[in-house]
Amino acid sequence: MTTIDDFSAGFTEEPGYLDFASVGPLGRAAIEEQIAQVELMRRARFGSLASLAGQDARVRAAVGALIGFRADQVVFQPNTGSGLMHAMFGITGGVLLSAAESPALPFAAVRAADSLSVLAPHWLDTAGGPVTPGVIRDRLTPSIVAVAVSLVDYRTGYLSDIEGIRQVIGDRLLIVDAMQGFGVVDAPFELADVIASGGQTWVRAGWGTGFLALSDRALERLTPVFSGFTHTDVQDLSLDGVPPPARGAAAYSISHPSPIDQARFAAVLEEIDAVGVPAISARLAEKVSRVIDLADEYALPVASSRAENERAGIIVLEPAADQLTVLTVSLFNHGVTATVSGGTVRLSPHVSTNEESFDALRAAFMNYASAITV
Repeated sequence: MTTIDDFSAGFTEEPGYLDFASVGPLGRAAIEEQIAQVELMRRARFGSLASLAGQDARVRAAVGALIGFRADQVVFQPNTGSGLMHAMFGITGGVLLSAAESPALPFAAVRAADSLSVLAPHWLDTAGGPVTPGVIRDRLTPSIVAVAVSLVDYRTGYLSDIEGIRQVIGDRLLIVDAMQGFGVVDAPFELADVIASGGQTWVRAGWGTGFLALSDRALERLTPVFSGFTHTDVQDLSLDGVPPPARGAAAYSISHPSPIDQARFAAVLEEIDAVGVPAISARLAEKVSRVIDLADEYALPVASSRAENERAGIIVLEPAADQLTVLTVSLFNHGVTATVSGGTVRLSPHVSTNEESFDALRAAFMNYASAITV
């Protein structure tokens, strides 16, 4: 078992970085694994490259350990969007989702609907609020076969009630875009049927890493529309003809993934599993509370939820429209990295966010407060 302090010590990003919801700087585990695999490729010593073939099983086992799925229910993907495209193109029937979700979800639904005409998006009107079990329940109809949600809303930071949503949708497929929570949220993933996530944000594995996980129910109901030659039930593909896709999640793969990316992703996930997502979630909650306390100290409006059961790692600040530029400039001048979009400022710390980062944030807020009161 790795302690949370040991885990945090493996990261050395520069002070002031508070944008993990966009991309997480790599830690020691990812970098060392990358170097080791690249060195193996560089030398290509006799027999050594065979180990690369084992990285697929390794990464699927690592993902499965974190979400409670079997390894054969997981397939490696280069990003969240690819996994969601596979899922949406495989659905026949209505899918209920909000147009305000992270673009990967609505884009996948619309592209599938426009291309195959077998999926029908049903747009959920939340009246500007979060996607809750009650809102979903009121819009369910017999034609809806699946409900798609984000585990954490990328704009508001709202943490979805996966258990409540599962209760109200019954036997319908539950599709979860886990991008903004995987690795830091102790969610009941086993209640979902389709889970897709990338590894470049909170798990800090870099671009080119991700997965798609499918429950047995999802595998029965989805069609692997894009299924390549790498995963069939026929071992010898030198024969003429194209065999059907493999049974299981492996069918949702097009070609050979990069074993180096798989190894890097696996190494990071194994480290997360060693410390435990609950420990990471608890430490992150402390960091988020500190950011909120600083915002309150300098009278910055917090638009995201303050309740721990409704938040993950994202804090959204919404200053007056004529004060947004002042806040943005103050953050920039004090070396604080954040995302500014749609009239809001999104801050997202991690377990490794240190005192120097909080000092920089305090200085930026102080500068902002002084500027708007002059």
